Amino acid sequence: MSAVQANAAHGAGHGHGHDDHGHGHDHGGDHNEGAAHSTLKGYVTGFVLAVILTAIPFWIVMGNVFEKSSTTALVVLGFAAVQIVVHMIYFLHMNTKSEGGWTMLALVFTLVLVVITLAGSLWVMYHLNSNMMPGSMHETHGTITQPTESAKPSTP
Repeated sequence: MSAVQANAAHGAGHGHGHDDHGHGHDHGGDHNEGAAHSTLKGYVTGFVLAVILTAIPFWIVMGNVFEKSSTTALVVLGFAAVQIVVHMIYFLHMNTKSEGGWTMLALVFTLVLVVITLAGSLWVMYHLNSNMMPGSMHETHGTITQPTESAKPSTP
């Protein structure tokens, strides 16, 4: 049975057609609601940007460009953040107009939750490390002091 025959049979038994259901959406309008589907040029642009944003950090790490590893890590993380944005724009087609702005709102909400979770986890781990160290292992100027002979309990 073709789709036209199925729609006619469905409408014949109920006294109304498919478009008369009133289930909240318009069948004649634009379904993508502002989310522009990319062309081959858009996908190639996204791919080239992704390759460049991968090659530069690879060169930075392999070429030992920065003296400090912390500087290298921050630069690589910066390139990673830019690459995430490139993927969201060119491959996931996210913008402020897609889905009436709800995808962007969901992204912002997700980012807020991730930041709260990471910051809270780091805060808890730092305080657990500093507050849960054994009492006899005090660090003084980079050396660990051991209890003296007079402080040790005597055995009978």
